[in-house]
Amino acid sequence: MRRYTRKHHSSLILLAVISIAVASAIVVFKVSKGLSWHYLASPWTWTSTLGGPFSSRHAIDKRKEKAKEYINLERIWNDESVKRRGKHRDGSLEMVEADLAKARALIRDASLNPSNSSTSELPDSDYVPQGDIYRNPHAFHRSYLLMEKMFKIFVYEEGEPPLFHYGSCKDIYSMEGLFMSLMEQDTRYRTWDPNEAHVYFLPFSVVMILKHLFDPIIRDKAVMERTVVDYVGIISNKYPFWNRSIGVDHFMLSCHDWGPRATWYVKELYYNSIRVLCNANTSEYFNPKKDASFPEINLVTGEITNLAAHLTPSNRSILAFFAGNLYHGKIRALVFKHWKGKDNGIQIYEKLPVGVSYSEMMKKSRFCLCPSGHEVASPRIVEAIYAECVPVIISQNYVLPFSDVLRWESFSIQVAVSEIANLKNILMGISEERYDRMVENVRKVQKHFLVNDPPKRYDVFNMIIHSVWLRRLNIRIYS
Repeated sequence: MRRYTRKHHSSLILLAVISIAVASAIVVFKVSKGLSWHYLASPWTWTSTLGGPFSSRHAIDKRKEKAKEYINLERIWNDESVKRRGKHRDGSLEMVEADLAKARALIRDASLNPSNSSTSELPDSDYVPQGDIYRNPHAFHRSYLLMEKMFKIFVYEEGEPPLFHYGSCKDIYSMEGLFMSLMEQDTRYRTWDPNEAHVYFLPFSVVMILKHLFDPIIRDKAVMERTVVDYVGIISNKYPFWNRSIGVDHFMLSCHDWGPRATWYVKELYYNSIRVLCNANTSEYFNPKKDASFPEINLVTGEITNLAAHLTPSNRSILAFFAGNLYHGKIRALVFKHWKGKDNGIQIYEKLPVGVSYSEMMKKSRFCLCPSGHEVASPRIVEAIYAECVPVIISQNYVLPFSDVLRWESFSIQVAVSEIANLKNILMGISEERYDRMVENVRKVQKHFLVNDPPKRYDVFNMIIHSVWLRRLNIRIYS
């Protein structure tokens, strides 16, 4: 791969990006007026562990302060300006955008008029979303069916395994490898015609790059920079699609802690592209208006059968449970400080006693503590959902997976770091009626976190795809 020189000076970066935009076939991008994600988010807001609906305003302000090279993509060039410049129109792009415009209108209608017969009786032989686990079940249902009918993803074929098109499917980063594998085999969304695609997938694996190229002694992070920069350089020179949109209709996916870092080295990838990340940390410039959070699932053996349990709440004799490394971030240290060995109802372990099963302890507990480690995401959240144990999420600046669709407050408890010392009072203050309702909602939401091969409708693979679909609906690219 040819290495591309990085321009460090912010003005040169901005000038280069503007040059690319002008040189390509008149790229025009804006957040859709009236249909920006804030519009669709009227019933579908993001939820963060800050408590309640999440606003990305503070993260955006921080980005603007820190990153002077922020690329302003809000400028609009109308059709007449295109004609005056004598540029050719992109017919395939216009067809793609016309389809997306219809989808936006239909989702808007389902969101605002759920009682309409056209939206309340949508044909679906498998599953109809309903109940308070959803922010707007009608809008989600309409959106999901439109996604299945319309959404097309082009996967760039460039790159060889193991760095590309491949990833590990059994460890804490398993979702990165599983998504890569399932996307390669997919026949519903994947298209081999890039001209009909709505989005373009960059199939590099951060986990594999670090496993095969990163020396833990030398610790040269430039290996990741070279790989990602070279790859974007190759596909942007071979195909017109990256330059056409300045990367806004492209997406990458990573569950590694360094997933966000992998996007630093190409400014368009960092600021414009859809980044699907487990480490969805707004303090590290995760932007939920364009980026998507997906769950960290630890498949220790790679086995995906019988992941979910089916127990009755009456069998749960432990109030709250956690087991994990003490020296894995400041939040965990606070949990240990306040509760390890302090109360029989809240059982905290750094290492479980011999003969005690981690999964069985979760199944015996009413609440499962899910504090962040060094990074915001925790596989314990999904483990708790599988065990039908109500997750207690203790984190900061974390945008929860699929939170533009799911009402996390209906099936989990979010505890601020400042309230860790008051944890027992918070949990004891939850009525039996509310607890029973939350357990029932945990059972309902399991569907969206289950891993299947091949994928099943509404499962975690399809929910990840749906998150990308929503981000693509949030932009319009004018030819």
